[in-house]
Amino acid sequence: MLLVIGSSNTDLIVRADRLPAAGETVLGGDLATAAGGKGANQAVAAARLGAPVTFVARIGTDMFGEQAAASLAREGLDLRYLVRDPNTPSGVALIVVDAAGQNQIAVAPGANRALSPADVAAAQPALAAARVMLLQLEVPLDTILAAARAGREAGLTVILNPAPAQPLPAALYPLVDYLTPNEHEAAALTGAAGPEAAAAALLARGVRAVVITLGAAGALVAAADGMRRVPGYAVQAVDTTAAGDAFNGGLGVALVGAGRHGDDLDAAVRYAHAVAALSVTRPGAQPSLPTADEVARFVRDYNQALKPTGK
Repeated sequence: MLLVIGSSNTDLIVRADRLPAAGETVLGGDLATAAGGKGANQAVAAARLGAPVTFVARIGTDMFGEQAAASLAREGLDLRYLVRDPNTPSGVALIVVDAAGQNQIAVAPGANRALSPADVAAAQPALAAARVMLLQLEVPLDTILAAARAGREAGLTVILNPAPAQPLPAALYPLVDYLTPNEHEAAALTGAAGPEAAAAALLARGVRAVVITLGAAGALVAAADGMRRVPGYAVQAVDTTAAGDAFNGGLGVALVGAGRHGDDLDAAVRYAHAVAALSVTRPGAQPSLPTADEVARFVRDYNQALKPTGK
């Protein structure tokens, strides 16, 4: 079982020909609304890939919160530890997507800010049943630290997606089995120039393995046995909004059956690449997330297209 502790938002999305510059207004298309939030996205990604998922989060009792709860329930998530907070509005993300699928995002955290170490402690039965814990940074850092400590004590594999990037307490790094920043987040965490230098700095802080996602260029995997590049899949992107969440959900699912130290990290990263690549060919956050069958077909068809044709 995979335990996801994190955020739930409602995404308000406008597509435009280009992203606005500072102080600029651009005209876009019609407003679209979709379920989102890094925690919820990663939980839904894992559930669609066939993993049993428990989600620990906070939402408001407003319209957005009720819609989010209903959407998550339809995905089959265990929502026993989804707290409905009557004192705080639900989280909302404002997203602009350009013609190339790139985006700008601003988030009003709302109830996500109230997710607490006590909420993690209340989910102790789920901790005892889980194999993998998946964390992100749209909820308070003290809650993330408490969750990582609880995960380590319970013998879980702890994955931390450090997004959005922010300084992390030194005590957190040794509690993390897999740290999964993108290239910009890795640079922000370390100040290092280049993913290899950033990965080395993060390993030195006590993380067991680092997976730095590099978009279409794949990922850099760094662990005690060295560093290597794991290539991704070349696709035409429509919307990159949930690419990182799709990747982390896929990685979590691939590692659920692999045990604390993983059987084949590179294979898990390749699977996560396929999940992310398929997601960016579709618009939206949670609407873009694929099923296990869709990922299997995508990989099969992609590999078949690469094979040379005989005469």
